[in-house]
Amino acid sequence: MTHLAGQVWTPQGWQAGHLRFDERIRGLDVDSGAPGLFLIPGLIDVHVHGGGGADTMDGVQGVRGMARFHARHGTTALLATTITNPWSDVLAALRGVWAVQAAPGPGEAQILGAHLEGPFISPQKLGAQPAFTRLPTPGLIGEALAERVIRLVTLAPELPGALEAALQFAQAGVRVSLGHTAAGAEEADTVIDAVFGAGGEIGGTHLFNAMSGLSGRAPGVVGALLARPEAYAEVILDGHHLHPTSFRSVLQAKPGRTLLITDAMRAAGMPDGEYDLGGETIQVSSGQARRADGGLAGSLLTMDEALRQAVRAGASLHCATALASLHPARYLGLTDRGAFEPGMWADVVVLDADLGVRQVYLKGAALL
Repeated sequence: MTHLAGQVWTPQGWQAGHLRFDERIRGLDVDSGAPGLFLIPGLIDVHVHGGGGADTMDGVQGVRGMARFHARHGTTALLATTITNPWSDVLAALRGVWAVQAAPGPGEAQILGAHLEGPFISPQKLGAQPAFTRLPTPGLIGEALAERVIRLVTLAPELPGALEAALQFAQAGVRVSLGHTAAGAEEADTVIDAVFGAGGEIGGTHLFNAMSGLSGRAPGVVGALLARPEAYAEVILDGHHLHPTSFRSVLQAKPGRTLLITDAMRAAGMPDGEYDLGGETIQVSSGQARRADGGLAGSLLTMDEALRQAVRAGASLHCATALASLHPARYLGLTDRGAFEPGMWADVVVLDADLGVRQVYLKGAALL
């Protein structure tokens, strides 16, 4: 049995004491704790392509490599995220994700499944996605679902067949996230209503980025999502993708439904230079990843840095922790992580007074 002293995160606030756990959380003994140390639930990233030189599209070794890299930064569970590629390559990547999920290795963040980002997106809002978009036909969706690993899908609601696709995914238990879209608010509302009507969950993929924006007479997908308090919203807080005021606006609209993500590419944690992203050469310099045309290409973010960025942008550490752990767990319907209730997995991150990662425990096993 491990006993850790510190200021322990609970949904109600910080509690000084000793957290007891083996593989699972066993309890919290309230006492003076350890000032300057914060014990928070393991961070959960629902949108991450790679890191440490590895990428989901590389297959099994790529998924393992990124899972090891992000675990060292406090991510204890993640959705390995694909990129728009030829369909056969996307299916191969999903098989790689399934293989790692079925046989986890030591020191790896748990693979909860896959986030299928592309190919069911708008050619007008590709962002850094390659131009291999497809229409979401029942046949293609059936092939993807047959891989048994998709937990979340990014979908452009204006595509022909998008409404039927959203229902097909929702009925299979997959979360539907609107993104890489030029849709109007009305098209978005139609899909949102249908998914909620089917008992599913709706989110927004990296809110504000690669989607139609909000204005007074054209609310766009951003407006449609902000107007629905029950919808979730991902945000990339790397200092480049989102203004701090935009972040605070999302928190006001969705205090319990905002998620921190990394959207990290393989260059996260690597030196400056050129890196591949979906077959395109990306230039990494001064903490930014950019395409040849100067556009942002994913991020170099880790979840611990996203947490610190949220605090710098005005969120409390308690709130930022919920955005990075409790909220993504709820989004995915997980009841075994995201907090420190007895019986939950002992995924624990120890932060120092500067919010640096001091230690990570994966199901009770010390990593650092």
